[in-house]
Amino acid sequence: MVRAGRAVLLVALVVWTWQFARAPMGAATDSVLHLPNLIFHEAGHVVLGIFGRFIGALGGSLFQVAVPLAIATAFLRQRDPFGASVGIWWAGQNLLDLAPYIADARSLQLVLLGGRTGAEVEGHDWEYILGELGWLHLDWTLGRAAHRVGLLIMCTALAWGATALVRRQPPEQEQS
Repeated sequence: MVRAGRAVLLVALVVWTWQFARAPMGAATDSVLHLPNLIFHEAGHVVLGIFGRFIGALGGSLFQVAVPLAIATAFLRQRDPFGASVGIWWAGQNLLDLAPYIADARSLQLVLLGGRTGAEVEGHDWEYILGELGWLHLDWTLGRAAHRVGLLIMCTALAWGATALVRRQPPEQEQS
């Protein structure tokens, strides 16, 4: 029963990944995952903000990707490669979620959490981050790269998940 459920989840993630791949950059922000991802993003600002403005600004995006990676690590420690692959897939999906935010650093047209654009307020995280690094002119390039790397991670995670499912390496609690 668990294996069948995992197979259904894998198929759903394949379909979802295909939809993300076919859609323009920015479609991930319309996904049902955007709001849960946003919670981790905002938490990252709070937690890492104690290390200064730059790390605090970067902390949102770092946490948004790090939380799914931590979940994947927890599954690996439980010897559950399929569960870990889903966590890795989620980390890749978070890069898709971040890509339009990165690409918007100069134009500041993305609507932010408060309902206003970066141009209407004092900018946003990626405008500040890339500006501090002197990379503001690379916003679109870095946004596209995040999108492409995210899709690559998602596809790799799906292949790993399929392999784990075929090899039938259930977690320890299923072995009893």
